[in-house]
Amino acid sequence: MGKKATRQSYGEALVKYGNDENIIVLDADLSKSTKTDSFKKVYPERFINCGIAEADMMCVAAGLATCGKTVFASSFAMFAAGRAYEQIRNSIGYPQLNVKIGATHAGISVGEDGASHQCLEDIALMRTIPGMVILNPADDREAQASVKAAIDHDGPVYMRFGRLAVEDLYDDDYKFELGKGVELRKGDDAAIIATGLMVGEAIKAAERLQAEGINARVINIHTIKPIDKDIIIKAAKETGAIVTAEEHYIMGGLGSAVAEVVCESAPCTVKIIGTDRYGKSGKPAELFVEYGLTAENIANKVKEAMAQK
Repeated sequence: MGKKATRQSYGEALVKYGNDENIIVLDADLSKSTKTDSFKKVYPERFINCGIAEADMMCVAAGLATCGKTVFASSFAMFAAGRAYEQIRNSIGYPQLNVKIGATHAGISVGEDGASHQCLEDIALMRTIPGMVILNPADDREAQASVKAAIDHDGPVYMRFGRLAVEDLYDDDYKFELGKGVELRKGDDAAIIATGLMVGEAIKAAERLQAEGINARVINIHTIKPIDKDIIIKAAKETGAIVTAEEHYIMGGLGSAVAEVVCESAPCTVKIIGTDRYGKSGKPAELFVEYGLTAENIANKVKEAMAQK
């Protein structure tokens, strides 16, 4: 199995699909880190460095979109979703413009950069914008497929990419479908619903549980909005216990989205794994342990959820 950071996949996908002359890529002076420098090298005439001015970049993206362009606006998640939230809300979301936000370096896996750069609230912020599609891919192929899906979708899209290299989960036959969750393992004792980097940990947790005679279903939610309600309702009704896992605050993210569906349509026990505090500087592996973003913690939460059925 290979390993690659999804931010790298983002840059490669922009080049792969960049022969479409309607595509324009913007960056806020971080192109080497966001990997949009790959697009710049191949299509320099359609790349604009907007400087350290993320709010302005979103307004430039909005303006270009009104001229019929498909615009990718790229920066770290903390700056893309956090610093430029008002401009995204008013200039992109409100008029439903065709702007794709490529947000890299999300979550605590940014590691040593610390709390100021570890964006853990971006999904919650973007979920509050009507019509905003949110994609959080789990590996290289899914990340590249997310870019293609964003291009094909008419309207605003927020894509969440990571700095840390992650193992491949899918092969070349994988078919990505916007708005549809993916069942990776079958099981009727409980369901683990994960997104992004945590999908790999969810699979490891299910393997741990299997050794104890517990069959946990694993579902990858790559599209957090619009979320696949059918796959969640089915899991709730058939297992009666759900654990969600995300590299994000427990408020407003995947766990909240799943709980909203379950409360309305199929009440059952739900445990949400994430964090409710700021990140800190440290090696990613050590931070995952401290914040409970591990296969071991997921497995323990599954057993807790099962006991509460």
